[in-house]
Amino acid sequence: MSLPPGFLDELRTRISLSQVVGRKVVWDMRKSNQGKGDMWAPCPFHQEKSASFHADDRKGFYYCFGCQAKGDALTFIMETENLGFMEAVELLAREAGLPMPARDPQAAKKADRRSQLVEVMEEAVKYFRLQLKTAGGLTAREYLDRRGLDATAQDRWEIGWAPDARQGVFAALTAKGFAPDLIVDSGVCAASDDGRPPYDRFRGRIIFPIRDGRGRAISLGGRSLDPNARAKYLNGPETELFDKGRNLFNLGPAREAAGKGKPLIVAEGYMDVIALCEAGFTATVAPLGTAVTEDQLRLMWRVSPEPVIALDGDTAGLRAALRVIDLALPLLEAGQGLRFAVLPPGMDPDDLLKAQGADAMQTVLEAAQSMVNLLWKRETEGRVFDSPERKAALDKTLRTALMRIKDGSIRGHYGEEIKRLREDLFGQSSRKPGQQREWTPGARGKGKPWQPEPRPVATTKSSALALGINDERMVEQVVLAALLIHPSLILRFEAALERLDMTDPHEDRLRLALLHQSHADMGSSIEKLKEEHRAVVETLFHQSHVMTAPPILRATDPDYAAVCISDMLRKLRSARSGRREVTEAAEDLTGLADEGLTWRLAQANEARFSAAKGPEAVKGEGFVAENGVEMNREELEQARNLWDRIDFGRNGRTKS
Repeated sequence: MSLPPGFLDELRTRISLSQVVGRKVVWDMRKSNQGKGDMWAPCPFHQEKSASFHADDRKGFYYCFGCQAKGDALTFIMETENLGFMEAVELLAREAGLPMPARDPQAAKKADRRSQLVEVMEEAVKYFRLQLKTAGGLTAREYLDRRGLDATAQDRWEIGWAPDARQGVFAALTAKGFAPDLIVDSGVCAASDDGRPPYDRFRGRIIFPIRDGRGRAISLGGRSLDPNARAKYLNGPETELFDKGRNLFNLGPAREAAGKGKPLIVAEGYMDVIALCEAGFTATVAPLGTAVTEDQLRLMWRVSPEPVIALDGDTAGLRAALRVIDLALPLLEAGQGLRFAVLPPGMDPDDLLKAQGADAMQTVLEAAQSMVNLLWKRETEGRVFDSPERKAALDKTLRTALMRIKDGSIRGHYGEEIKRLREDLFGQSSRKPGQQREWTPGARGKGKPWQPEPRPVATTKSSALALGINDERMVEQVVLAALLIHPSLILRFEAALERLDMTDPHEDRLRLALLHQSHADMGSSIEKLKEEHRAVVETLFHQSHVMTAPPILRATDPDYAAVCISDMLRKLRSARSGRREVTEAAEDLTGLADEGLTWRLAQANEARFSAAKGPEAVKGEGFVAENGVEMNREELEQARNLWDRIDFGRNGRTKS
């Protein structure tokens, strides 16, 4: 259904983002400013204690500084309620008292046909359920009893029986007035090639209704009781209602159970799902006769961030797991993964539950393995790595797998874990503790032998570095102090200050307090802030590198301070982005890269950090900064004093 222009804008205008989000979070009122619609809370999308989730009611957008979740009210409803786009629109429109627009005739016709197909499916379900209770369904009932499903469970799952008749359900549906072409299009019956009337697709089979996430019957699954049947299980064909690669068996009830804290379990088939749900594992789903697809994976992740794939303990089950891993690697995101519960050999979930009970199944689920462990096992189990060539082949295979992961952070963590597993397999380095390392490219400089790091001398024991204040934190402290001295600059640097990741949590709280000052009455507001954060402020201004910093010494020159703050923030941003980029690149191939690559990465890192240095350009007797403020050579040397003491070199040390 298409929406007319302006409808979504009107909807967003009528609803309050903070009210929509407020159903799922508890606002941190110390950090929030309700009058400005500036709201903060712990993020509902990942586990955290701090309030890093920011909702801007005026702009209508939210953003989490921890997991980078972002969007508007519609996005929030879709993600938290597991709804589609139009479902979310309809929900918010009802709340806002905004009538949904009339559908165009073509869309209405298509929707009506889908509704008719759903009616056919629902009547077919009723017919098959009735047949199970007749004398003809005795064999099916006996089979279900042996599988532990009594009459109550059969009704709960709407299980039915398709008699071995050519036109049983077809005759029943036509008698209710449904057109033959509609019955065929629903997938319940199939058209005959010889000109005869359509025939029943399911014959001599136990019937399992397949419903979508909204509970509508969209297809059927049938299990044959004939050991000679060509297919033990048969699903309905692809129809306007049913796309087997985009649906999951038991999706709706499982989504509801997962929302109440149950782990989402992915089993192989109908009977596994039913057995697990009857045993209390109610958030269980299964693919529909196919290997897990990308759409099904995304559907699972909408229900739960870490589904558990329950695998039969045989070779086929493990092969299925490895196919899922290959499919999932490019799709991984922070907080979104898979775990694999491998059952005892020769057993499926139903077998294990019958033999050992729900506790045994719970034990298997709790021992579920991570994807990286299964990936490692696939490449190493049963293989011998007794030569450099075989080890290199393993490295190449693992490197190829890791490079399929698009998320740089996850790729880095996978690299770390594979490095650890590799060291466990091949043993630690043969170099003895304390033995001097041979020179390798990038160790200290091309052509120079590697030397151990110098030990600190007595005069450094009381330095800022020895006290645990690293170079980046020193710059952070100067930025905070400069803004306290020059509060008129807070609004100017608000965006950069909001994105600044502080090293110290106490100083971070001071940063947040600066962001929430009243610009209308900045003077009294800053004084109140200093009083509330007296201990942090006093500690800050007792630091020698703060008291001697150029923007602090020139407390009456806000333009000069603006130049310094701008350069300090730029240097922090450049240093951190450079380090992050190089670290992620190195972690991509941790344990798998050659020394030449390591050296090249180090050179790239050094070049980036050099580019991040402070003021350099001199114009005659003056220096022109980014914002056009000029300084003479003496003032330029004063400004450079900060960069001479706080340097981001490759060694990460403060100059003495």
